[in-house]
Amino acid sequence: MKTLAELKKRLAALKAEGRGIVEAAEVSEDAVLSEAQEERFAAIEEEIAQVQAQITEKEKLNERRRRMQADGEGTQTGGGTGSGTGGRNAVHDSDPRQTAGFRDIGEFAVAVHGAVNASRYGGEVDHRLAALTGSHEGGGAEGEGYSLPPQFRDNIWELMTEFDEFGPLIDEEPTSSREVKLMHDETTPWGTSGIKAYWRKEGSKMTPTELDDEGRNVPLHELYTLALASEELLEDAPRLNNRLSRKAAQAIAWKKNLAIVEGNGVGQPLGWMKSTALITVGKEAGQAADTISALNVIKMYSRLLMVPGDEPFWQANSDTLPQLMTMTVGDKPIWMPPNGLANAPGGFLLGKPVRLTEYAKTVGDLGDLQLISPKGYYAARRSSGVKFASSIHLYFDYNTMAFRWVFRYGGQPHLKKPVSPANGPTKSHFVALAERA
Repeated sequence: MKTLAELKKRLAALKAEGRGIVEAAEVSEDAVLSEAQEERFAAIEEEIAQVQAQITEKEKLNERRRRMQADGEGTQTGGGTGSGTGGRNAVHDSDPRQTAGFRDIGEFAVAVHGAVNASRYGGEVDHRLAALTGSHEGGGAEGEGYSLPPQFRDNIWELMTEFDEFGPLIDEEPTSSREVKLMHDETTPWGTSGIKAYWRKEGSKMTPTELDDEGRNVPLHELYTLALASEELLEDAPRLNNRLSRKAAQAIAWKKNLAIVEGNGVGQPLGWMKSTALITVGKEAGQAADTISALNVIKMYSRLLMVPGDEPFWQANSDTLPQLMTMTVGDKPIWMPPNGLANAPGGFLLGKPVRLTEYAKTVGDLGDLQLISPKGYYAARRSSGVKFASSIHLYFDYNTMAFRWVFRYGGQPHLKKPVSPANGPTKSHFVALAERA
């Protein structure tokens, strides 16, 4: 059964796909959904209704657990790690299997802080930490750690998906391994290797062919954030909860997304901008520095290799807008706002949506304008069973008094190099405009 975080992630992905279908129809010649789009949109609406119903049921169940919790319930623990209960730690147990009795991650962090002080100076450890089966981990010089209760792990993952720009778009899947093996056959029917078809005259011998299968390893790299916390903040669980959960999620999501775009593949995912699958379209003869021409855009579009069923998009820095919005072919604009200039944050370029993002370089640099078929990128995230982000742990370091979040992630483009079509120049899932200096 899916967790609440998984359901909300699926809901966000469905809504994003639905928006993409509507936006594509808006810029079509008839401004209506095609038969295939209608069919897919109806399926999306049906699944959204199902997912929303499951979310409602799970939230209702959580609320019922909360209401059944007796007020003031608690157990003597000592050690000075209480949360305003006079030496007793109140148990906030919406589901003891999910929260271990903690109200939120801030209260959990304060308990971890108290446990480390107890081990250094004497005192008792909050009994709720001891109740977390297999939670305590020795870290030697790096300190001691306690595994986050499942609900708080899911909450962090849920926050990460809120800031996750590419996760719902790329070919991403969970795995319990630290490395996955991809099977690749990048041959084409017109090439010299791989499966081929032949004409045969009657009675002649058939020529056998076989898959040209290249196994490729995708390691899952460790991504972490080490957050310093003052003694004052450690004594304030509500503030600590907000700082740790949202800030850690933002930091991890940013770094993960950045690696998907421009990671070098050494101790981190290989991004499409650093991969050998990238196609760069050069500037035109005599083109001025830091400019984008209509011919640049058209040539980029001609080199895109679309994954069947995918929704390609342009990725651009916002400082490209003054040029994109005024660009024409003859007297016809090639950039179109979805509903007039009042509702046009990104608009459409040659019918594909424009995503304005900090993952694109400033105008004039390589990567200021990119054309992406996102399903051409494969990624794997570490999970355990049906729980997302189960490898994220909260640590307290003896020397630096810091909290450390860790999870594993790996990725690379499906293609090792651009594909050579039967006729014409190579194509790829990833096309970028070269530097115009």
